[in-house]
Amino acid sequence: MTLQITLPKEKTVSLSREEMQHLYRKVRKQTEWLCAPLEIEDYIPQPSMDVSPPRWNLAHTTWFFEQFVLLGFQEGYEEYQPLYNFLFNSYYQSVGERWERSRRGQLSRPTVKEVYAFRHVIDEKVLHFIHRADESQWEKAEKIIMLGIQHEQQHQELLLTDLKYILALNPLHPIYNSNNADQKLQLSEKHTNGFVDVKGGNFNVGYYQGGGFYYDNEQPAHEVYINDFKIGKGLVTNREYMEFINDGGYESFRYWLSDGWEWVKQYKIKSPLYWEKIDGEWHEMTLNGFKPVNLNAPVAHVSYYEAEAYAAWVGKRLPTEFEWEVAARQFQPDKSVGNFQEDKNFQPVPLTNSAEAQPIYQMLGDVWEWTGSAYLPYPGYRQVEGALGEYNGKFMVNQMVLRGGSCVTPRDHIRYSYRNFFQADKQWQFTGIRLADNK
Repeated sequence: MTLQITLPKEKTVSLSREEMQHLYRKVRKQTEWLCAPLEIEDYIPQPSMDVSPPRWNLAHTTWFFEQFVLLGFQEGYEEYQPLYNFLFNSYYQSVGERWERSRRGQLSRPTVKEVYAFRHVIDEKVLHFIHRADESQWEKAEKIIMLGIQHEQQHQELLLTDLKYILALNPLHPIYNSNNADQKLQLSEKHTNGFVDVKGGNFNVGYYQGGGFYYDNEQPAHEVYINDFKIGKGLVTNREYMEFINDGGYESFRYWLSDGWEWVKQYKIKSPLYWEKIDGEWHEMTLNGFKPVNLNAPVAHVSYYEAEAYAAWVGKRLPTEFEWEVAARQFQPDKSVGNFQEDKNFQPVPLTNSAEAQPIYQMLGDVWEWTGSAYLPYPGYRQVEGALGEYNGKFMVNQMVLRGGSCVTPRDHIRYSYRNFFQADKQWQFTGIRLADNK
């Protein structure tokens, strides 16, 4: 089977083969390192269609390299196990039929051990291919390999958010990570409320830096006009969000969009996901265990509906995705002081001494920030041909854009033009709130 695989011609990776091998090994090993604390029983459950078992994430990311690199470029390659294409294909119609998404946790086989064996065999073959591919193959394949690496980083984040949902449903409140972030961080005493002014005008948005990786939904770069606006200096904290709850925010229709109010009533939503009130005090499930809600940390696991309702309650609004990007480019937040996957907190943290030196706080890392923008194609966008054209383009409807990355996003995965997207009701990702207002 030969797959038709194309990517935008202007996409430039600019790595040597040795550098690509090093990056490939690093990212693949990081995924397995994230799984190291798991017990064998943790790899299997799937309590919701939105989440996938860790075992499936491990296998799917490996399937991606086999299907799009080895089958796509290596003549005469025979699949490791032909049925794995059926079991571990996510949504690529071009590649064939798929096992039903909601039933990924129902199969006991392949075993976790067999999935790891699959990973290691494919790793060996991909590394060998990188070394031995002829120049005509490499010119096309390097772009697909880099896409696969970025895809794996996305699934590292999904693995952790999915795992949190799995563990949170267990009354034993299992601990994934024993790091006590609050005790190890040098916390700032500065308040995160207030706004900074951004002068309007014409601005370039999208990916236009030149070389380096980007997703097709970040292109074409184009010019937008933005009015003067104000954007929140910091993220909305748990303390601030509790005021919304205590003021009856979930009981008053006046703050909610119509669909959001129906969602609140239908599912009896009373708080962010993972919050539970015990003896009058809010607690939350974290990957570090079950503990009282940290009042100074950014609120997380709120849907777009909740973010929009909170903004209406305080008389503000959410920034558009272009306002967010323009503010990021103006204030240049430093990724090195952001709270990302590599920091091993695996939860949003209060403002730290290092982050308070930034002109705008926690804009990269901690939580994905809901914007008021629908996920739509940029002017002039064209979905690429072939199977990988299904990666982003077909999801450009009924979803909202998020920006900035989270505490489980790899640090080198994020950039100012990065567009994440989810449906308005989703809570299980580390999603939070930054406010905006008109001047």
